[in-house]
Amino acid sequence: MTETSANKQDDQPSEAEATPRFTSFREFYPFYLNEHSNLTCRRLHFIGTALVIGLLAAALVTQKWILLAVLPIAGYGFAWAGHFFFEHNRPATFKNPFYSLWGDFVMFKDMLLGKIER
Repeated sequence: MTETSANKQDDQPSEAEATPRFTSFREFYPFYLNEHSNLTCRRLHFIGTALVIGLLAAALVTQKWILLAVLPIAGYGFAWAGHFFFEHNRPATFKNPFYSLWGDFVMFKDMLLGKIER
């Protein structure tokens, strides 16, 4: 490796350095929204979160607990497809799993209320 290419690698932050650390959800949510700027990605998140809510309600009403096993597939399947095919970034779930899950539901609410374009 030449000195020039070694310097270029040193100049670029590692993935851990590039991902900000958050001390509160209030701090995290603007970052979360920025990571979901693509309209199709947001819509896929909305569909996934709606399915999660619907499946959870169905499991509680019918007491068919196997439906709970489908929750992560329904929620993350749509969300991750949005990131990989439309947003072209890594889901926030990988670095901030709890804030990310919370962000999904807050963004869902904000979309329902018209605070964010859906």
